[in-house]
Amino acid sequence: MTNTTGKTTDDVADVSVVPTVEQTNKERNAPKFRHLTRKETLSAYFTIAAAAFGLISDGYQNNLMTMSNVVFKKLYPKEYTSSVSTRVSNSLLVGAIIGQIVVGLVCDRLGRKVALVGTTLLIVIGATLGTAAHGAHGSVQGLFWFLTFARGITGIGVGGEYPASSTSASEAANEKMIKHRGPVFIMVTNFVLSFGGPLAVSVFLIVISAAGEDHLPTVWRVCFGIGIILPLTVFYFRMRMLSSKLYREGAIKRRVPYVLVIKRYWKPLIGTCGAWFLYDFVTFPNGVFSGTIISSVISDGDIKSTAEWQLLLGAIALPGVFVGALLCNPLGRRNTMILGFSGYLVFGLIIGIAYDKITKIIPLFVIFYGLMQSFGNLGPGDMLGLVSAESYATPIRGTCYGLSAAIGKTGAAVGTQAFTPIQNNLGKKWTFIIAAICGVTGILVTYFFVPDMTGVDLADEDRKFMQYLADNGWEGEIGEDEDLVDDDTSSESVSVDKK
Repeated sequence: MTNTTGKTTDDVADVSVVPTVEQTNKERNAPKFRHLTRKETLSAYFTIAAAAFGLISDGYQNNLMTMSNVVFKKLYPKEYTSSVSTRVSNSLLVGAIIGQIVVGLVCDRLGRKVALVGTTLLIVIGATLGTAAHGAHGSVQGLFWFLTFARGITGIGVGGEYPASSTSASEAANEKMIKHRGPVFIMVTNFVLSFGGPLAVSVFLIVISAAGEDHLPTVWRVCFGIGIILPLTVFYFRMRMLSSKLYREGAIKRRVPYVLVIKRYWKPLIGTCGAWFLYDFVTFPNGVFSGTIISSVISDGDIKSTAEWQLLLGAIALPGVFVGALLCNPLGRRNTMILGFSGYLVFGLIIGIAYDKITKIIPLFVIFYGLMQSFGNLGPGDMLGLVSAESYATPIRGTCYGLSAAIGKTGAAVGTQAFTPIQNNLGKKWTFIIAAICGVTGILVTYFFVPDMTGVDLADEDRKFMQYLADNGWEGEIGEDEDLVDDDTSSESVSVDKK
């Protein structure tokens, strides 16, 4: 472990050699060569892969209620009111907000590994409780309260996955492939999160085809049960993983200077938090209630037919992820995000203004709806996680990422809560017109507040942050206490000298 004077804590008493400002600047500007052992190299690749498999379970859980809402409405038409539907759907969001903030702090203070193992266990426990949910003496309302509680626990794990997996993946990708960090990060985060939608619907279609529409209670329980298996696929790898070299060198586990953090990063925080709020305000309710929307425009409201159209909607939305991954380097993070928000403006207005006519042509409606979601994936869907992982220094990356994602999930909760009242009081077309308004606001927030870190080594921002702390009089310990790698490797320490 080192302190801000660049010495180990054991050597603090030795002040016989004090580097000059010129020597300090020379050291700071010198290129850094971080040798990785074979164990560290394998761990970096496993961390990236485990992030993908972990977040696919998040995508599955986020979209599980899409068809479950339709099933519950069919099974319990009187009991499953709009308020109950919103409560069950929002419980995941409330849990996610808690998870993102708490696990974001855990990521930085206790380590990436502790956070990742904890989130995996929470998702497994919550999914198990949801699968076994029952009301006392067969009470339907009791069933939905049980589901609300279970989905809340799942939500804490799902929310925690965002800062835990994303910070780990970005740091691992930075160690192995700086030039391709953006596309790799997108493919193991937003792609698998977006793929969770079509996956959830595909599982539903397989289960309902096997069980039949006469066994809907079995259908939804099996779909919930599959959510237990997905996070277990990465549990072993997370138990064996190492923290990234960036984290081992730069972690601040005690006396974190949060006031200085806010002074340095207030502008990016406004950008990532504000843009994420707007994106989730539009995206999440449209994902949760898209099955209900499609069901309402299909003449017979058939469950299987609704699921098939829902699968097409998810498939149309997926290519946006790949386009965003291709554009994030040549076009830049900020410009790609602005392009995505522009899609909300264009397609939101088209669907909203022509809603009554376009819903009479179901394929056209689904295609335009899918294109709107595809642009969401292309821009803010791909870029928000990326810029939130790149804009902040390693010691506070998890905290700032978690806060940004939590504000986003707050937007999702507000959007989900407001979705039904907007439909009932203003009309269904206004859900799309409001999406267009959010698109314009997102463009402005992104342009003025979101930094573009395309191609920048994360270690560079770490050095600037440490120097900033030293210049402002902060003194504390940096790095982890123990050596977590092979004995033949000495871990470099981030050192910053006060002028």
